[in-house]
Amino acid sequence: MLPSPAIRLLLRRFALLLAVYTLLRLGFYGLNLVTFRGIGPGAVAAAFVHGLRFDVAALLWLNLLLVLPSLLMPVASRRGQQWLRGLFVLLNVPGILLNIIDWEYFKFIGRRLSNEWNTIGHDIAQQAGQIGLHYWYLAIPLAGLVYLLWRLCPMPTRAELAAPAGRGRWVQRGMEFLLVVGLVVLGLRGGWQLKPLRTGIAFEQQPAVLGHLALNSAFTVLKSFDEVQIDRVNYFPTTTALRPALNAAPLPARAAAPTPPDNVVLLLLESFGSEYTGVENGGQVSFTPFFDSLAVAPGARLMRENYANGRRSIEALPAVLSGLPSLMDEPFITSSFQTAELHGLGEILGRHGYNTAMYHAGSNGTMGFDMFAGIAGMQHYYGLNEYPGGAGSPDYDGHWGIFDEPYLQYLNRRLTATKQPFMATVFTLSAHEPFSLPAKYQGKFSVGTQPIHPTIAYADMALRRFFAAASREPWYAHTLFVLTADHTSQSDRAGYQNPLGVHKTPLLFFRPGPPLPAANPHRITQQVDVPASVLDVLGLAQEQPALLPFGASVFDPAASGRAIFRDGDSYFLVHSDFVTELTNKNEVRLYPYQTHFIPNEPVANPDPALVQQYGDELRANVQFYVNGLLDNRLYK
Repeated sequence: MLPSPAIRLLLRRFALLLAVYTLLRLGFYGLNLVTFRGIGPGAVAAAFVHGLRFDVAALLWLNLLLVLPSLLMPVASRRGQQWLRGLFVLLNVPGILLNIIDWEYFKFIGRRLSNEWNTIGHDIAQQAGQIGLHYWYLAIPLAGLVYLLWRLCPMPTRAELAAPAGRGRWVQRGMEFLLVVGLVVLGLRGGWQLKPLRTGIAFEQQPAVLGHLALNSAFTVLKSFDEVQIDRVNYFPTTTALRPALNAAPLPARAAAPTPPDNVVLLLLESFGSEYTGVENGGQVSFTPFFDSLAVAPGARLMRENYANGRRSIEALPAVLSGLPSLMDEPFITSSFQTAELHGLGEILGRHGYNTAMYHAGSNGTMGFDMFAGIAGMQHYYGLNEYPGGAGSPDYDGHWGIFDEPYLQYLNRRLTATKQPFMATVFTLSAHEPFSLPAKYQGKFSVGTQPIHPTIAYADMALRRFFAAASREPWYAHTLFVLTADHTSQSDRAGYQNPLGVHKTPLLFFRPGPPLPAANPHRITQQVDVPASVLDVLGLAQEQPALLPFGASVFDPAASGRAIFRDGDSYFLVHSDFVTELTNKNEVRLYPYQTHFIPNEPVANPDPALVQQYGDELRANVQFYVNGLLDNRLYK
């Protein structure tokens, strides 16, 4: 009869481990109370419950070697069970140790342990002696919990020892084995969701800082093992030394915020590259007639020299919501740095009474968008699961999610039902492979020369109908709209087929009410300029401490404008006169700037002063980014 004594014994031992991890979380909370100051007991309790999911995943990874012997070892074998008891304790000492270390180490880095063994492992080894002496008292709870684990480790009861084997023993064991394998795989993944459990999921609850409490250090360290290692950068001796070269531009002083405060709607358009527009290509063949008309409408500010900070959708959200470019191989969302301190527009505007939400027509969990929305402080996330009918809706494209036209109409209805002021971000998806269209629109759009062209035209039509519907709503007149793309896609124009052109995306600010501040349309801009620009328009210069130094307000005449991105093994810095390349050998090259074009060969004899100036600016930004993530000091 299921469960057998072996299964019951294994479950009791696992329950003991969950209790130990709850005690470890309680110790972490008690020694880091300042981090969670002002958070009510209900929210703290919810974080403890939420943390069980991460505990299960971490404990299963640590105890994989225990599962099979536990099923095969006869329950009645006293020597065998003592051996399993020793293995049980041995396998779990590292997890307990990591969590106890974080009781104190968290105070220094503001996040759970992750890849420190790769970044400062040598320093830790050298200082192990003095660190151990300084934090000797942590050995007490470590020894106590290890002793309790041994002392309280469940052993077979008399009834279990006396249980008859039964004729169907091997059949039962086979069934149990299959059941246990299924449950272990489910637990390792952290549930049924599309992607395996990530550290960033812990920060979906609000306030997001409770994510540190929900996590456990064994989980964060284990998740860091499969990440792409990032090496510390030392172009400048200290952070203080690099700041003058960083060329950061603070928010300009403005009049008081508009009354009533502007709503903000950020439309992040899938693959909506500048190449497909007419307004950015001298009126040539356009697949975006509505966008072209909106770009020259009263109340619009089109930034004609705008560039994406990455090449993938997963890199766009951190850029436009938090001002964080993509300057490493692994996207921030999937890296171990997702637990680092990061502020987003959702969090910032939430402090000023805004209702904030992220809308994505795709499956919940896709690319960690729902997770990052929480990190950026978005109070709500609406994905495919929340759309009426979900994947069973006639609006489902059969691949990724909801077609753009119905989804943007859904967005309009949701915004009308939302209390103002609100800030909403929507990520569309129809212009994505396999570039499918609703049946009623098959053959209705120009086929162009690339498979993506009809879907870009469809997305543009969806935008037209969204703005037509929104313009009839009471919130429309005092709303700031920001339109940009996540990245570029298929290309058939030679002028775009280069490291600069493949990052060329539109950036359009539109406010149908009071005119926006003046802006130079030919200033170099980038995705990471969006947060500063939004706060500038809203008159929230006091939020400067929550902004990263990579971007600036496009409306600031004192800031010259720039764009930064990584392509291949090189970093690039775009100015209105030159594009600077920093190679992996620390060589600096200058290329003459042209809109969306960079020649194959650098300038033969560049001005040494410019090489030094632009080279140092690029080095400073790279070092600030890399070391800031490693040390969790992006805002220090």
